[in-house]
Amino acid sequence: MTSPDYEIFEFADFALQRGMTLPTARIAYKTYGILAKDRSNVILYPTSYGAQHYDTEWLIGPGRVLDPERYFIVIPNMLGNGLSTSPSNIGSPFGPERCPDFTHWDNVHAQKRLLEEMFGVGHLALIYGWSMGAQQALHWGALFPDRVARICAVCGTARTSVHNAVFLQGLRAALQTDAAWDGLRFTRHPVRGLRAFGRIYAGWAMSQAFYRQRLYEQAGYASLEDFLVRFWEALYIRRDPHDLLSSIATWIASDISDNFVFNGDLDAALGAIKARTIMMPSRTDLYFRATDAEAEAARMPNATFRLLDSDWGHRAGNPTWHAPDETALREAVRDLLATD
Repeated sequence: MTSPDYEIFEFADFALQRGMTLPTARIAYKTYGILAKDRSNVILYPTSYGAQHYDTEWLIGPGRVLDPERYFIVIPNMLGNGLSTSPSNIGSPFGPERCPDFTHWDNVHAQKRLLEEMFGVGHLALIYGWSMGAQQALHWGALFPDRVARICAVCGTARTSVHNAVFLQGLRAALQTDAAWDGLRFTRHPVRGLRAFGRIYAGWAMSQAFYRQRLYEQAGYASLEDFLVRFWEALYIRRDPHDLLSSIATWIASDISDNFVFNGDLDAALGAIKARTIMMPSRTDLYFRATDAEAEAARMPNATFRLLDSDWGHRAGNPTWHAPDETALREAVRDLLATD
């Protein structure tokens, strides 16, 4: 067996936002680069939906979006993603059918403990996040405004929109139609449901222009069916279905104002974000809409709206196949880090 390429931060009696307590909580994380003596060079890079650190670490490297030769980069795996505490690995008295709900409040408070207790870090040079990672970045900015200097929020918003939630509820419903779902848990791996899940996701994550122009061929796929099977179906068949459902619940619940600090006042929560911020949606993102990101940026005191002009839909924010999108992301991070 190969050894895992990540570390575990474990801590006791973690009180969750929705009223449950984890006797033991675990955050799986990986670091890149060297922590400066004054701890001034830390970049936090939270994970996104259905992803673990190795799915998005490709953008870390010399000349890439995040440079480990200058910065100490920490990827904390999100609660529910299968590496950190999740339905698939949670201990007694919980289990896949009784796992507590996780929110981004929980994610960022666990990350804060990780940074403080493992590295003595109390201030972040930058939080960079894509999709659900952007949601976590904005939660950090609102809840810990004096601890974050800069935020790059790519293809994400501070509150999950109703339309976005409808998409997510459709994914959940499709997965739970598999015969392996008994109403509480899956009795076996739901391959049929996961294949349907992947195909629904494919229609939302990529834009109409992406399919019209057959851009999947640029990604190395011979046909549309090849793309749907080898990428989208394969992406989710390898995941635990209980973890996917848990993360859907976290995504639907995402709202930086849904806590006792802001009591549902989104304007107050957005106004609390002091960090220099770039809100960077994709022009063709079908669920984190550019208009929503622009409206939120206008209500933040130090935010700039910067459109990612791409036909690659939501995946423009994780451009493993499209160098121009990576260049735009790298320039956004460079511009942010050049500011005081």
